[in-house]
Amino acid sequence: MSVKAAATHIDWTKLSTSLGLKTETVAALGAFRKRNEEARRVLTDLKEQKTAVDFAHYRKVLKNQAVIDEVEKAFKAFKPAAYDVQAQIKSIEAVEAKALERAKFTATKVESELADLQATLKNIETSRPIEELT
Repeated sequence: MSVKAAATHIDWTKLSTSLGLKTETVAALGAFRKRNEEARRVLTDLKEQKTAVDFAHYRKVLKNQAVIDEVEKAFKAFKPAAYDVQAQIKSIEAVEAKALERAKFTATKVESELADLQATLKNIETSRPIEELT
């Protein structure tokens, strides 16, 4: 399953309620979901915008052809800036590591509680009936 498909199939309500997550984790997931949805909305809006510039139209309308030539030259020479996203990636990895650590802690805690409950259940099952105690 692709990442996009996986992201669209996440049941956020079930994720936050059924896993017994801490309130701060649920809040972080909610904030992440909100940022993700906003980024997707902005991306969709930007993809729908028209990006072509009709310089021929401006040549017909404006008298100063030199300005249009200069703008067209600058437009064609434009290169988008490349951003270093390593800081964001490191931040994401740190959050991921923290979440993994919390998940492991929760798993060990649940396993411990489960073992205690199994022992209690075994004690109840192997104890003498109440009639034999009196």
